Amino acid sequence: MSNRMMITGAGSGLGRELALRWAREGWRLALSDVNDAGLAETLRLVREAGGDGFTLRCDVRDYSQLTALAQACEEKFGGIDIIINNAGVASGGFFAELSLEDWDWQLSINLMGVVKGCKAFLPLLESSHGRIINIASMAALMQGPGMSNYNVAKAGVVALSESLLAELKPLQVGVHVVCPSFFQTNLLDSFRGPTPAMKAQVGKLLESSPINAEFIADYIFQAVAAGEFMILPHEQGRQAWALKQKNPQLLYDEMTLMCEKMRAKAAGQREAKTP
Repeated sequence: MSNRMMITGAGSGLGRELALRWAREGWRLALSDVNDAGLAETLRLVREAGGDGFTLRCDVRDYSQLTALAQACEEKFGGIDIIINNAGVASGGFFAELSLEDWDWQLSINLMGVVKGCKAFLPLLESSHGRIINIASMAALMQGPGMSNYNVAKAGVVALSESLLAELKPLQVGVHVVCPSFFQTNLLDSFRGPTPAMKAQVGKLLESSPINAEFIADYIFQAVAAGEFMILPHEQGRQAWALKQKNPQLLYDEMTLMCEKMRAKAAGQREAKTP
């Protein structure tokens, strides 16, 4: 019976809502995160929703922890049918301000965490002819200013997913990549960047979105069932992606204008603070 799923970053936000969406279908869930309390709460909610499973603390930067999670899935479930590489962190800042440590931190979690998740679980997915769902971002496709390390990490997730789509099809392993835009979530809790102003700006975008994580999770559920590879939950995101494909220069010009406004706003805030 194909009803076994693993989710990273399942202790809150989109990861929790994904767990609950599949739990309502009676799935068994392996829930992982670095937040033990959040994991326990997600498992409680999963059981209330009609699913079941187990939790295991896992830092996606550590490949040995991911292979241990895969082993636990084999021991407790007899295998795995879907993995969702959802764990991620937020960051922002202009390129000149970002340190190499900022880059290492971002790439180690948002890109290499996905690479390691796919690698650790691939043998089980080959056996079950399962599916990989990688959570990227519209930042992977649109590359907004002031978030270059985040853009690069998420673009890498899309490139990895496109590579695996072709490589794993002969093995009957399906691949999907999700690129949501801003939505109401707790992603800001993990934010790291050189300026408080950038964090505040991202926070406003998250809070002002009319779309929440529950909507995103349901959209992903439906799109995976329909066999879609590139999953774009936001209508505005789909429109922006279509525009970039048709007229990329127009989008680049818009991003340049946006960057000029961001720099002007930051300069104005600095002047206001100067006595």
